[in-house]
Amino acid sequence: MGSDQEIRSTQRILLSGVFGPFGVDDEFGRKENIMELYHNQVTKAQGPASFRFHHRSFGLYFIADNIDANVTVLDFPSREVFAREVERGGYDMVGISFITPNFDKAREMARIVREKSPRTEIILGGHGAAIEGVEELIDCDHVVKGEGIRWMREHLGQDPDAPIRHPALPSAEWMNILGVPLRNAASLLVPGVGCVNGCSFCSTSHFFGKSYTPFLDSGKALFETASRIADERGTDSFFVMDENFLKNHERALDLLSEMERHQRFFRFHIFSSAEAITAFGIDNMVRLGVDMVWIGFESRSRQSLFAKNHGIDARTLVQDLRNRGIAVLASGILCMEHHTPDNIQEDIDFLVGLEADFVQFMLLTPLPVTALYRDHQRRGLLRMDLSFQEWHGQKRLSFRHPAFTDDDAERWINRAFRQDYEQNSSSMFRMAETAVRGYEHLAGLPDRDACLEKRLAQSRDKASVWCLILPAVMHNAVNRMERRRSKDLYERARRLFGRNPWQRLAGLGTIPLAALWKLRLKFLGDTVQPRTIVSHYPTAAQVSQLPAGTTAPQSGRLPVHQLPPATAAASRVD
Repeated sequence: MGSDQEIRSTQRILLSGVFGPFGVDDEFGRKENIMELYHNQVTKAQGPASFRFHHRSFGLYFIADNIDANVTVLDFPSREVFAREVERGGYDMVGISFITPNFDKAREMARIVREKSPRTEIILGGHGAAIEGVEELIDCDHVVKGEGIRWMREHLGQDPDAPIRHPALPSAEWMNILGVPLRNAASLLVPGVGCVNGCSFCSTSHFFGKSYTPFLDSGKALFETASRIADERGTDSFFVMDENFLKNHERALDLLSEMERHQRFFRFHIFSSAEAITAFGIDNMVRLGVDMVWIGFESRSRQSLFAKNHGIDARTLVQDLRNRGIAVLASGILCMEHHTPDNIQEDIDFLVGLEADFVQFMLLTPLPVTALYRDHQRRGLLRMDLSFQEWHGQKRLSFRHPAFTDDDAERWINRAFRQDYEQNSSSMFRMAETAVRGYEHLAGLPDRDACLEKRLAQSRDKASVWCLILPAVMHNAVNRMERRRSKDLYERARRLFGRNPWQRLAGLGTIPLAALWKLRLKFLGDTVQPRTIVSHYPTAAQVSQLPAGTTAPQSGRLPVHQLPPATAAASRVD
């Protein structure tokens, strides 16, 4: 007989995200909880112009690629596909990753496992695992609170301190703006998890103990990982999944030094706080290749609550970033405890007045394990009678607010999104404008070294591509102001980059694509279900037994299979 470790490494494991359909009202979910980051909580009021991206359950792939076991990852399944996979897979363990609003889906999946495969271990993970007493509410064997790679390695009797292997994954699986499909999705880069700032409402910071665990702890490690992924996927752009990337100034500067030394210049979309940005420097961000930054401004009327925003002129910071070609996603919170119908508009005006490329509005939501949750729990304000399905921050309040009902909260958040759209135009227009402003800034510098010359070329490419969609923006403008702005920017771009007939033809081609997209939304509805993705990760022994001459992918991953969009109808899936 083999050792316990050998037995554990040969076990079959299924790691799954929750089942669809997503963004619909049914017994397991709500239509406001859309499986699209931007359309859910950023560009949702922008109609056909909303950014429509699908993002995978990234953590599952990291776990699968960092344990020695026969692992299948199932992303965006239907309930029928999940049940069939459990029944026929012969799995020793099934891991279910979920967030709080998807509690009912996770509970149903655990029920299915118990019914179809009673001897299979059930492991719960993801932010939903933070729900107090979840092990009593959902029939399971284990609950993983926090980082899952180390836990799974220990559970399998493997070295928890082994180096982290970073899989090569796209940051988005499907991208569409105004009916125009976007190609070459940026790759995912995860330098680490957690955040030391510990904002009272932040579930990510509290989920990881208000600390930061690096996966890539140096600029050299970041550069080498980015280089490998870029070679595998053929793109130099990365979505950096790190709560506050510039907080570690030295690591970011070391990454810049590595890029300059090797003359290989990547581009990044990052999350960072205002104080970290100010300390790092905007010109350094240009050299680093930051294309977009997500900043939590939260509230002007309670700015003192957030140390990360102390002494920051938010509007000046946003405009300085955009003037250098760095798009800004500014996030804010509505229905905070100090808000009333008389003062909430002040914060909406503040956030809209930043004139960022994107604005995220979320209702204050005390999610489990956060300091805000503990405070509301102590004060008896939590609405534990409200289904977790409603704890998504876009419609109802999960605590008793002295000034707002559920209907009030929904009206205010919808009003805020609409005001941003009408006053600042579509995010698509703003992104194109920021790209042009960045090109003009770099082109106007009197002295440019090799790094800035490369950034200038990248900026020109980015601006010329983003501006191709402006004809469609003009034809679908929210008001006359956006129509005029788009026309002026289109002419400005043509003066800067020339009147290339092929680009003009491509731009005009976006108009019928947008028309078709509007028809699709009108007759088929607003929801777009992601495709089911099935990925297989063999054991180390299985990889070693591949036929001579066969090269296994560096990530250890076998081919990915995509099934038709996840729906409630099993007949749609083969």
